Amino acid sequence: MELKKRVGYEAAKLVKDGDVVGLGTGSTTHHFIEKLGKRIEKEGMDILGVPTSYQSFFLARDSGIQITTLEEHDVDIAVDGADEVDPELNLIKGGGAAHTLEKIVDSSASRFIVIVDGSKVVPELGTFPVPVEVIPQATRPVKKTLIEMGGSPSMRMADRKDGPVVTDNGNFIFDVKFIIKNPKKMETKINNIPGVVENGIFSQIVDEVIVGKEIGIEVLKK
Repeated sequence: MELKKRVGYEAAKLVKDGDVVGLGTGSTTHHFIEKLGKRIEKEGMDILGVPTSYQSFFLARDSGIQITTLEEHDVDIAVDGADEVDPELNLIKGGGAAHTLEKIVDSSASRFIVIVDGSKVVPELGTFPVPVEVIPQATRPVKKTLIEMGGSPSMRMADRKDGPVVTDNGNFIFDVKFIIKNPKKMETKINNIPGVVENGIFSQIVDEVIVGKEIGIEVLKK
C-alpha cells in the first residue's frame, strides 16, 4: 500500500493549475485522486476531473475535484493504474471492470501517465487475463470466438452479489487467458468480434510509467 501511495502522490505533482485531468480507477489511482484534492484545497488550483468510473466519480467529488466530461473539455493529462506493463509500455487493464471508459479517457489525453508498483512490470503481457467487456446478448457467440482464437474465457462473477459482474455500462466481463505475442494485433482482433464493447489491452498509448519500488521511484518512458 505504501508503494501505491508513493506513486499516486508522485503523479499528483505533475498536474498543473488549469489542467483537465483524466481520473483513473483502482486502488493506486485512489491515492492520486486524494492527493490531487489536497493540492486543490491547499494551493487553490483550478482543476477539472474526468472520471473513468463511478468509483473515481464519487472519490473525486468527495475530494473537492470539480467534475467535467469529454463532451465539454479535452483532457490535458490522464493518470491511471494497470494490472500489467510490458517493456514496450503496453498494458493490461480492467481488473476493476472499468477499462472501456478508461481507454476512452486515457487515449484522448495529451499525456497519459500510468502508476504502478514494481510487481506489475512484466517481461510479456498475459499472466493477468485480458478483460473483455461484452454485451449480455452476445455472451455465447463471443465466448465461442474467443476460444477459437486460442483464449480461455471465464465470465467474471460478482462478490457479495449473485450472478456476473455488471459494468458501469450495463455489460458483462469475460476474463480471457491468452498467449500475447503482439499486443496491438490482439487488441484489434478482440475488438473486431461482434458483441465486444472493449478489451483490456492498451497498446501504444502510454507516455510514461511511474513505478514504485522499495528503493524508490523509477520512471519508464518510450
